[in-house]
Amino acid sequence: MEVAGGEDGLVSNAPPAGRFADNIVYFARTLRAAGLKIGPGAVADAIEAVEAIGTGSREEFHAALGAVFLTRHEDKPVFDEAFRLFWRSRNLVEKMIAMMSPKAADGRQRERPRPGESRAADALLGDRPDNRPPREEPDIEIDARFTMSDSEALRRMDFARMSAVEIGAAKRALAKLQLPLERVRTRRFKPSHIHARIDPRATMRAAMRNGGALILPRYREIREIQPPLVVLADISGSMSQYTRIFLHFLHVLTERRRHVHTFLFGTRLTNVSRQMRHKDPDQAMDECAAAVKDWSGGTRIGETLQQFNRIWARRVLGQGAVVLLITDGLEREGTELLATEMDRLHRSCRRLVWLNPLLRFDGFEPRARGVRAMLPHVDEFRPVHNLASLSDLATALGAVRSPSHDPRRYLDRMKGGA
Repeated sequence: MEVAGGEDGLVSNAPPAGRFADNIVYFARTLRAAGLKIGPGAVADAIEAVEAIGTGSREEFHAALGAVFLTRHEDKPVFDEAFRLFWRSRNLVEKMIAMMSPKAADGRQRERPRPGESRAADALLGDRPDNRPPREEPDIEIDARFTMSDSEALRRMDFARMSAVEIGAAKRALAKLQLPLERVRTRRFKPSHIHARIDPRATMRAAMRNGGALILPRYREIREIQPPLVVLADISGSMSQYTRIFLHFLHVLTERRRHVHTFLFGTRLTNVSRQMRHKDPDQAMDECAAAVKDWSGGTRIGETLQQFNRIWARRVLGQGAVVLLITDGLEREGTELLATEMDRLHRSCRRLVWLNPLLRFDGFEPRARGVRAMLPHVDEFRPVHNLASLSDLATALGAVRSPSHDPRRYLDRMKGGA
């Protein structure tokens, strides 16, 4: 593929005719292969947009294509990386081959891959099997803990660094997840055939039916139920690389458990419990995206928790509810309100689990003000950035609290740092 234009791939003040228009079509195919939803109409609109504004600068060209092709906030990193790889010099394929070819190891520190880079590279060279090394998908066998004998690397890979193929494999793994059946004892009773606890009311009602001539004892036992699961997920810009895969995990939870309530928040709180009940996960994701107005925007954790505690807490936090709070804790405003609402939320539920993708970094320390305000009010502090962490979480939902995820370890660091 040869990109028309000069060294930067653009022709100043020239209409995108001939080969340049064809390259826009090829670029759209690349984006579609990388996972973006782009139809023929969008390609025609992109060509018209470039004709309308001209191609005077690379920034204007990038903005024109992004305005047409980008319909979801979480697709922007993939679009940016695909644009960087596609619209550059003429020797695109040769440079991609050189970039992906094995090289002798050296002592220099390797640069971390950019978010969306692997998906964009797979889309660009997906139809050139002779120019890229063969890629074999591992044979994956999954149980309740995602035990994958041949794919440990996939289990440990960060969601933000996965390619399109690896994200698809991760979604299939999530679909096969088996959750433990958690039960809690209530103060209510149910009829029982076990002769352990007599039910006086049921016994008297049965005796009244035959005039009291025969009194046969009836029995009861403590009723056990599956507690409600309430999820508060951060969809701000700092969490955009994880939002989509988290929603797939929450969709699995909604299918496998009863009474799952899902709330998304950035600068405002949105209840998407109804949207998450769709059987088709893609339809559920699309309806969630349509319902949320502040996707990949700012963060106001304190205000959204205040709204949840005031409006929704009494409705969904009964019967020993478990709360999953998914956020990085990077609050941009004052932390006084955040600490107050976190304490109120902690007192309203049976168990509060904070899932933070920042824990993927070794030596994480709670230095951010939002993290320091939230940490004293949680029962567990867990990472959530790969399949291994999600499998551990799924197992922990049906078990007792794990000492290895006790937030007091980080509280001691806070006191020592102070």
